Amino acid sequence: MTSSSGFRSLADQLRAWPDERIAALLHARPDLATPAPHDSGQLASRAATRASQQRALDQLTRSELVVLDAVVVLQHTTPEALEEVVNARPETVRAALDHLLGLAVVWESDAGLRALTGVTDALGTISGLRPATEGRSPADVRPLVEQVSPAARAMLEHVVDAGGEAVTSARTTVSVADAATPAEELIARGLLVARAGGPMVVPGEAGIAVRGHTTVEPVDVAPEVPTSPRARALVDKIAAGAAFEAVRRTELLVDGWGAAPPAALRSGGLGVRDLRATAARLHVDEPTAGLLVEVAHEAGLVTAAADPEGSPAWLPTDRFDTWCAEPVAERWATLAAAWLASDRTPSVVGERDQAGKVWNALQPELVSPLVQETRRMTLAQLALLPDGEVLAAGTGVPGLVARLGWLRPRRPRQRTDLVVHILTEAATLGVTGLEGLASYARALVDGGDPASALAELMPDPVDHVLLQADLTAVAPGPLEPALARSLQLIADVESRGGATVYRFTPASVRRALEAGWSAAEVHGFLASVSRTPVPQPLGYLVDDAARTFGSIRVGYAEAFLRADDETALTELLHHPRAATLGLRRIAPTVLISSTPIDVLLPRLRELGAAPVVEAADGSVHVARPDQLRARTPRSHRSPAAEARESARVAAVVRALRAGDEAAASGRSTAQLTPADALAALREAVETSVAVVITYVDNHGTLADRVVSPVRVEGGQLVAVDSRVDETRAFAVHRIRDVRPVER
Repeated sequence: MTSSSGFRSLADQLRAWPDERIAALLHARPDLATPAPHDSGQLASRAATRASQQRALDQLTRSELVVLDAVVVLQHTTPEALEEVVNARPETVRAALDHLLGLAVVWESDAGLRALTGVTDALGTISGLRPATEGRSPADVRPLVEQVSPAARAMLEHVVDAGGEAVTSARTTVSVADAATPAEELIARGLLVARAGGPMVVPGEAGIAVRGHTTVEPVDVAPEVPTSPRARALVDKIAAGAAFEAVRRTELLVDGWGAAPPAALRSGGLGVRDLRATAARLHVDEPTAGLLVEVAHEAGLVTAAADPEGSPAWLPTDRFDTWCAEPVAERWATLAAAWLASDRTPSVVGERDQAGKVWNALQPELVSPLVQETRRMTLAQLALLPDGEVLAAGTGVPGLVARLGWLRPRRPRQRTDLVVHILTEAATLGVTGLEGLASYARALVDGGDPASALAELMPDPVDHVLLQADLTAVAPGPLEPALARSLQLIADVESRGGATVYRFTPASVRRALEAGWSAAEVHGFLASVSRTPVPQPLGYLVDDAARTFGSIRVGYAEAFLRADDETALTELLHHPRAATLGLRRIAPTVLISSTPIDVLLPRLRELGAAPVVEAADGSVHVARPDQLRARTPRSHRSPAAEARESARVAAVVRALRAGDEAAASGRSTAQLTPADALAALREAVETSVAVVITYVDNHGTLADRVVSPVRVEGGQLVAVDSRVDETRAFAVHRIRDVRPVER
């Protein structure tokens, strides 16, 4: 509480706040600072708008909402009275009240604590109680409740539990002595009162007197999250393995896009076919591939840029090269931090919207303001689990959803699906293992650096493999990045685990030759990385692939095929699957085709041939594809961005103070703007005072009218016009001036 005497309006209270508290308000409710308000009056007016109030209430926990509901019910109250009527510990009520005051949804008026006008409608039904009668407290009503008969008491309790409204044919004007029915007993004592144009209602003080509190159940007891025992070392081991795989697959994904970048759709997303191809190359399902793509983009490793032909494509950034040189633990920390801070929803990639359109990965619209908060809250709750405990199978996730529902009762409706998706993503990225938060990930949740803790769990990279006679190579641990990329070019991954098994095939060796390697380079590489002698069958495989490589040469005719071996061309010409290639022999060693070369080359490789492109001078054109790079985009979550946001808030606070000083020096004779009129009118609503407005009617005539504002919404002032004693609506843009009534 900042003042024992209170303030005339919320604007006055904001003027009395220190700069640090105003800055905290603008950080908690950023919509109030965009655009910057001119003075505290406009800031208070903006805080009272329906949309801003809805966003503020969405941040509140169950206990904070109940405390706010108690403020609404009691209307003008004190912290001590709130502690008596809210079914929670006093320290919980005080903490909730401080938060509500800091958010400016409750303010300290001269008559006591008040909720902002409009909060009642935005809050909805929490306790089911109506506002209390002015001048009566629950303590005043309790003796009256004790005086009624058991039947009347039962009726009162039933009406309170049913929502506080009742329809009765009893007399609405009756004395205590003349009351003949239970309903009349309640009416005579003011425990059931008539409401104009509606049913009878139980006033808030009577409902509290019946229940003892605004709610029957305690509101500061969070739902329990069921757990089961699991050794922390096992959780860390499983999570660390997933973290290593996430880093490895992300590197493989981005490195592949550097050689063959997928096209960026006009909508800005990644095509379904490209995502499917990426999933196949990473040996994962499409949802997992979509997650890795989204995380790589959020980490600044890929971005949309122009390819060499000028078409939009998804390219690696120059940040990717420095990221690859970092230790595995630090690379994982970059990915995990990007995922935790992201507001994107990779879980819906591949699903369809209401119109039946598929959600593509990297689509700009794939964002939700609730995802980041829910993700952080989910991991924070996992961090609160006792050491050696994880979510119980079957009941753990529903319990976690219930806990989050207690922390944020107003959002989102699809919380269950969202929490399940978040837990799946966390397990895929190695943040959790066996439904428990990894020990190194606790530093991530707390805003620290988890790399050092994770590095202790990561095996040291190895620089060698073990070649075997069955044309396989065994990597006895995680390979160094450069070695892993080279080996994946020459061999195919057959199985993964503690040791990765690579298999050499004619197609995999030809893949290296097509990238520009010579047979001698392949032999030298294998000899240098193997701790065992190169098996003779593997040497023969490399030599055979090199001997047949380039025996058929393709050129532009649409395309031609030339080979010194007539048998090879004859076999290809009569191959059953070559009928659609349009092949025709024009010489014993030359075929021509009606198929374009960019289509012909992959089709010939599918038929088992190993063609190479022949240049105009007859030389063989074999070269490693260029590794494309784009400039790393500026992150909106970098420390520099946070510093800019803090500087912007500080500038708004300075502008507010300057506006308050200008307003204190005297009102300008210039015409009020609509924003100024809204601020003055909302202040009049909060203080419940009559004002004089200068209004332009439909004929363009200016006239002063004395009105008592009721509410301001939708660009209109609803007020009681004193000339006719009726409630009328006035367009705010026609109000030229607002000033207090002179007494």
